[in-house]
Amino acid sequence: MTDRTGVAVAQFAPGADRDENLATIRALASTAAARGAGLVVAPEYSAFFTPEIGPDWIAAAEPLDGPFVSGLGSIARDLGIALVAGLIEQGTRSDRFRNTIVAVGADGGVLAVSRKLHLYDAFGARESDWAEAGAIEPPQLFVFAGLQVGIQTCYDLRFPEVTRRLVDAGADLVLVPAEWVRGPQKEHHWRTLVTARALENTIYVAAADHAPPIGVGCSLIVDPMGVVIASIGDEQDVAVAVPTPDRLARVRAVNPALSLRRFTVAPR
Repeated sequence: MTDRTGVAVAQFAPGADRDENLATIRALASTAAARGAGLVVAPEYSAFFTPEIGPDWIAAAEPLDGPFVSGLGSIARDLGIALVAGLIEQGTRSDRFRNTIVAVGADGGVLAVSRKLHLYDAFGARESDWAEAGAIEPPQLFVFAGLQVGIQTCYDLRFPEVTRRLVDAGADLVLVPAEWVRGPQKEHHWRTLVTARALENTIYVAAADHAPPIGVGCSLIVDPMGVVIASIGDEQDVAVAVPTPDRLARVRAVNPALSLRRFTVAPR
């Protein structure tokens, strides 16, 4: 794909203008590529976002071959990178959308698609009033810099079995595009859960959130030992780290938790 082996989290606050959001993603991805990133992760709902989910979100939904994914493909081709971001995908019903993450490669083609499994019906929110949950399907992984890469979305982070299922499919690096809403203890929850998913699975996790005022920000990349190796505060920015198969192997030699486990994950 590229000789750049860095992974970047790109933090910004998307708005209601798709073209403006794409322009911001291009600028952030360009900065990340200049810093050595060959894989850039933007947040959930990067294509369209307003403070309250409503009919305008249904109207903004588009297919996977629509203008947002095409725009991501153009950015990826121009920069020679893989690019991951969230969009509002058209649902199977006219009154619902799908919360979808798409990964595109340096040739502009789609590498993987992941639809949010657990909708955010918590902390006073009701995402399921407007969105439909993704089907439980085999995870779509892709390869970057010798690592198998999986994707999950925001609230799915609170369900450890989602990450474990990706790891069972072979994931070494899990990407978490999010819109982690601010609130009491929410920044603490975000950092703790991202770190736990990396530590308990001995994997890398790269989590990209919306910048404030609605998101907590604090996008970060965590290594298999639970060490934060790159992070952002509350500004629009990118952070880059270089995950390696060698680090993964060395951590798993010290902590062979995956090979010692006695339980598997089964859908409910």
